[in-house]
Amino acid sequence: MDLVEVELARVVIHQKGDQQYVHLRERHGPRGFPIVIGYTEVEEINRKLCGVEAPRPLTHDLIGRILLSLGHRLHRVIISELREGTFYASLVLVPSDKGTSVDGAEQTVDCRPSDAIALSVQTGAPILVARDVFEAVAAD
Repeated sequence: MDLVEVELARVVIHQKGDQQYVHLRERHGPRGFPIVIGYTEVEEINRKLCGVEAPRPLTHDLIGRILLSLGHRLHRVIISELREGTFYASLVLVPSDKGTSVDGAEQTVDCRPSDAIALSVQTGAPILVARDVFEAVAAD
């Protein structure tokens, strides 16, 4: 699969609306595109970007801790598909230095792009988009 590396360029939070947005932009270029996500997810992404620690672990914190305890880390996020206006993504996991994993193979887990982006912001893992998806939605 041919991939384009992107970065989180902007987070748009509408306090009174159901639709929130994250804008992804190609890492070394001007083109980008928005993804509509839910309020809870946009708040989590924004919290991670601002470095705000919750008093107790929230869902994405928990997922990160579970991955590490099982011996994996997030290697990259791939937004792989666009079907009927809905983006699909996956987490690509690899064994970490910590934990009990002995299998050196990558593991792929399907997820929503909003969850994948939140975990990427938390871990610093790169975000990649399938080139055909990027070309279908990217604008200057």
